[in-house]
Amino acid sequence: MTQYPTDLTEKQWQVIKNILEPQARNRKHPLKEIMNAILYINKTGCQWRMLPSDFAPWQT
Repeated sequence: MTQYPTDLTEKQWQVIKNILEPQARNRKHPLKEIMNAILYINKTGCQWRMLPSDFAPWQT
């Protein structure tokens, strides 16, 4: 996956993952990838449907 300036660092992810991620849930797409997409949209103003294809699908 392409790295974007808006992506969470591993250190940032370690701080927030336990707040957001229930332990036993199986996910089709990792929650970190979804958070990176949300941060990308927030920073760029991009529409959900216009997300670059290397993010999880916009319907996620």
